[in-house]
Amino acid sequence: MPKITSIDDLRAIKKSAEAEIAARAEGATRVVVGLGTCGIAAGARDIIKALMEELQKHPSAGITVETTGCAGTCQLEPIVSVIRDGAVPVVYVNVKPSDAARIVSGHIVNGQVVQDLIAV
Repeated sequence: MPKITSIDDLRAIKKSAEAEIAARAEGATRVVVGLGTCGIAAGARDIIKALMEELQKHPSAGITVETTGCAGTCQLEPIVSVIRDGAVPVVYVNVKPSDAARIVSGHIVNGQVVQDLIAV
């Protein structure tokens, strides 16, 4: 969190937050990783790192990586959801760091759901 020492600092934070909200509203792809205690114990931090590394190989505007808490399905962790505007969210379960490349290149870049990783 940046140090806030003036009203201009607050305005800059507000502007940044508004831009992020606008990007979500304009159809950005959101990648959401479960980072509750069960997700962390199952290796979700490694998943975030692997996803970020893969996304750097495929630079594209409008892709955000976010975290969320426990979804109540601890046995399926780590869980990664890909949410695209106008599409049904896709929930990947029991994700391993080695799956990040398939999720990014297959689903996020090429629009092909990685069938063997989805929750059914």
